Amino acid sequence: MIILGEDSQRTSGQDAQSMNITAGKAVAEAVRTTLGPKGMDKMLVDSGGQVVVTNDGVTILKEMDIDHPAANMIVEVSETQEDEVGDGTTTAVIIAGELLDQAEELLESDVHATTIAQGYRQAAEKAKEVLEDNAIEVTEDDRETLTKIAATAMTGKGAESAKDLLSELVVDAVLAVKDDDGIDTNNVSIEKVVGGTIDNSELVEGVIVDKERVDENMPYAVEDANIAILDDALEVRETEIDAEVNVTDPDQLQQFLDQEEKQLKEMVDQLVEVGADAVFVGDGIDDMAQHYLAKEGILAVRRTKSSDLKRLARATGGRVVSSLDDIEADDLGFAGSVGQKDVGGDERIFVEDVEDAKSVTLILRGGTEHVVDELERAIEDSLGVVRTTLEDGKVLPGGGAPETELSLQLREFADSVGGREQLAVEAFAEALDIIPRTLAENAGLDPIDSLVDLRSRHDGGEFAAGLDAYTGEVIDMEEEGVVEPLRVKTQAIESATEAAVMILRIDDVIAAGDLSGGQTGGDDDEGGAPGGMGGGMGGMGGMGGMGGAM
Repeated sequence: MIILGEDSQRTSGQDAQSMNITAGKAVAEAVRTTLGPKGMDKMLVDSGGQVVVTNDGVTILKEMDIDHPAANMIVEVSETQEDEVGDGTTTAVIIAGELLDQAEELLESDVHATTIAQGYRQAAEKAKEVLEDNAIEVTEDDRETLTKIAATAMTGKGAESAKDLLSELVVDAVLAVKDDDGIDTNNVSIEKVVGGTIDNSELVEGVIVDKERVDENMPYAVEDANIAILDDALEVRETEIDAEVNVTDPDQLQQFLDQEEKQLKEMVDQLVEVGADAVFVGDGIDDMAQHYLAKEGILAVRRTKSSDLKRLARATGGRVVSSLDDIEADDLGFAGSVGQKDVGGDERIFVEDVEDAKSVTLILRGGTEHVVDELERAIEDSLGVVRTTLEDGKVLPGGGAPETELSLQLREFADSVGGREQLAVEAFAEALDIIPRTLAENAGLDPIDSLVDLRSRHDGGEFAAGLDAYTGEVIDMEEEGVVEPLRVKTQAIESATEAAVMILRIDDVIAAGDLSGGQTGGDDDEGGAPGGMGGGMGGMGGMGGMGGAM
């Protein structure tokens, strides 16, 4: 009896599990060589010839053309890590891939997938407890540790030459935008400028608007400026409905034009009356209004992005006004300087010298576009980890130290776990060794010797003992200043475990030409075929090709 249509493909049982595990491992393998301070970069080229050169795990996986549904589940691990913490994306993916690899051996030994899933979950919970117990407390005042955290996140991402400067700028930026509501790193705007060197990067305590003043007769710069922020247009208001004006003689036309000019003059007079020295407008500014503004010595910018208007309000203490009729002196922001400057050949408006700026701008400079793009990715990761540290107040040593400790403690914990789950907990412990082993491989060191040294030191009670990728020695990572937020590790373990368990529980994959409804179907026993999987099983071949190309 035929149940599925001719276009459908179905893979069941061990074949389905094996195929999905292979897909997940291939994704992890694709980014493995990028891990650590000596990790290599990937060059990704699309069909249009656009090139991305990066060391950032989530960027690599986003740019890769991955079709296989199970492989995409591993990609989601990196995206979750990026959203939650900002760093550790490669770590999360590598752990997920190694958990699948270890599970494959257990499946071949007739350990059931649900047993492995149960053991993995128990191990993940225990791992998080161990990390929490060993975390190092950090306060907002501990600037030295915050800069070390920022520097660790940048390591291996093309920013080493200036990481001391950049980590200081990142900490300054995050502390500046911190307020009672928390820390929103969107308030740290990043401006990329091609030209100069990375050392020329700087932090502007204020906002840079990628626009020019609207009229050449306006002042280039205004000191001690009161700033009007207007989400409106400085133009003659049009009627809501279509209207016609019948003119019978030239005098009437002149009166009509005079009336328009008068309206525009009144708008500018209103700005003068409230004391505005600079005005940022979200919409257009009429030519006549530009003339009057220039005459009054007011610097004006039109078609300012709404995100820039919000940043201006936050930085200067002003308020975004929706209608010019409602503007009052209290709505104006204040900045010590508003001026037009040339940056890398482009004219931009700088609003700076702001007291207690809650919105700041990082200017990143570099010799080429690719350098600046990669620098931006490094800075975004760095901003994320500093924010996370300030929110949680806990950090861990790096260099593979937490994973080595977890591996040892989980092996001890496995003895207290009954049944076959014990094998899964031991496999989880084995999987975590992939991080120090990969760090050693990427640094050109012998992974076995490095693991033996690490385990020996951790057996002696040295939780912070990690691998120095530059010298090959096992050193105290806390003393060396190689630290990262607790949440980087806990989130990586949590996301990797969930993804690995989900993939292991799938024992039936049905790929149809068109799965209408696009919902996940199937009950627990079947594992359910992800809806909208259309496109068949061919995706794995395409992804393997991409991995080979890298």
